[in-house]
Amino acid sequence: MIIRKLDDMVGTERDVAAPTWNSRRFILADDRVGFSLHDTILKAGTSTHMWYKHHIEAVYCIRGRGKLEDVATGKVHEITEGTMYLLDQHDEHVLTCETDMQMVCVFNPPCTGQEVHDEDGVYPLLTVDDQPAAAAR
Repeated sequence: MIIRKLDDMVGTERDVAAPTWNSRRFILADDRVGFSLHDTILKAGTSTHMWYKHHIEAVYCIRGRGKLEDVATGKVHEITEGTMYLLDQHDEHVLTCETDMQMVCVFNPPCTGQEVHDEDGVYPLLTVDDQPAAAAR
């Protein structure tokens, strides 16, 4: 059994910051459960371009308001508290935050915690073996 508390992760290697978001990684690939689980805060007034070519991501909005644009179709969806979206086709998208947004995100295959978005908004496909050191349990 693994028990983790958000307060214990803040400021550790499981607390990853980028210009438009901050992600706290509860479950990662080295936990070896087949998915990763992230609590992510996206900043008001920002837009983030993402394209998970190698991952399926489910996102559940628990706080805030924004718009999700499907890059392929141009269709825009309003995202508010209680909305879930599933990027089941490796959908390239842009999330624009009207307010701070808090999201619970699940990735398959699991993220290692070392991923960084490239210029196309893509995470590389990394495995536990690609990590320099295992994250603390």
